[in-house]
Formats: sequence, structure tokens, C-alpha cells
Amino acid sequence: MKVEVFSMEDYVYVLDYLPKGRGDVPAFKRKPVVYGIGENQFTFLELIPRHDANFSVGERIYVGKDAGKRRKIEKIKGRVNFEDLTSTAHGELPYVLLDIVHNLEPKYIKFFNEASAISTRFHVLELLPGLGKKMMHEILDERKKKLFTSFKEMQERIDFLRSPDKLISKRIELELTDPLQKYRIFTRPPLDKASHHFR
Repeated sequence: MKVEVFSMEDYVYVLDYLPKGRGDVPAFKRKPVVYGIGENQFTFLELIPRHDANFSVGERIYVGKDAGKRRKIEKIKGRVNFEDLTSTAHGELPYVLLDIVHNLEPKYIKFFNEASAISTRFHVLELLPGLGKKMMHEILDERKKKLFTSFKEMQERIDFLRSPDKLISKRIELELTDPLQKYRIFTRPPLDKASHHFR
């Protein structure tokens, strides 16, 4: 469904920071580690921090190719899947996803303005958890009159539409936590365990 070339994430939001390493790793192998999620393709990443860096959950940090801008990250160790994350990262994920959606609001308003049908009977908007056919038709009718400009405006124009931002973040969360999802609107497919390097 998604036709695009995947590129490296430039910015990542911190999901968890373990300054003493993971407790499920032998003591002699433990090293500081950061788990984060990319803001563009929602790639889960394991990151090696610089020795003098500290992190807060939800913090946005640069991990792109410009080494001079990487002030807190030494290197990207690689991609990981949802099940590889810590329980803390799992718990923080819904809040961080909502922050990303808010920070990139124009991107997701564009989605509501441009989303199309998957087939003659099914529209991509129906993939958003909690959004049924009646609400979908209201969104489509309203955007024909005038394109949406913000989440707040969507709520004002469409009766009974509550928190369109959460509709987006919940869909992203579903795609990230369920590897068997047929349609991926916003995310990359899970990492193939046969390949552990960052692509």
C-alpha cells in the first residue's frame, strides 16, 4: 500500500534510557543504551549514547548523517522490533506517538485531506480505530467543501468527531505492535530477524 523509498531517520524520540545497560544482558556485556522511535517512519532504533550524555523520555534528538549535529548519540546500533523494547518503552509509546502527531500536525492533516479508497468498498480512513463509515463519509463530504487546516478545525466542522489526533496515533500504535497488519499507512514493516543492520 505504501509506495516510497525508505530512508534513514534524522530525528528520534526517546522511549527509554538505560545508563547501566539492560538487566537481561550478562553484567560484563552491559553498556548504556537508548531506545527511540523515528519521527518520520516510526522506526524503532537501538542507540549508543555518548559517554557524557543524559536523556529524558520523550526527548527529540538528532541521529542523522551529520556527525557534527549528533551531540548525544555516538552511533545507531540498529533497528529493533516492538518486542525487543523494554517494558518502560512499551508504556511510553502511546504518549510519544501522540507528541509526534501533534508536532507534525500539518503532515497528518494532509492525510485526512488526501486519503483515498483502497477498493470500491473500503476507504483508507476506515483503518483508523474507532472511525466508522458514517464518520468517514462526513469527513469526505466536509473536505470537498473546504480542506481541513487543523485538528481543532476538524472537530469544529464534524459532529461527534473527537480527537482526530488520537485516531492517527492509535493507528500508528496498532501498526507498530501488530506485525500481521495487512495495511501499513504510516509505518515500515517490522524488521526481518535475518537482517539486524540499519537500512
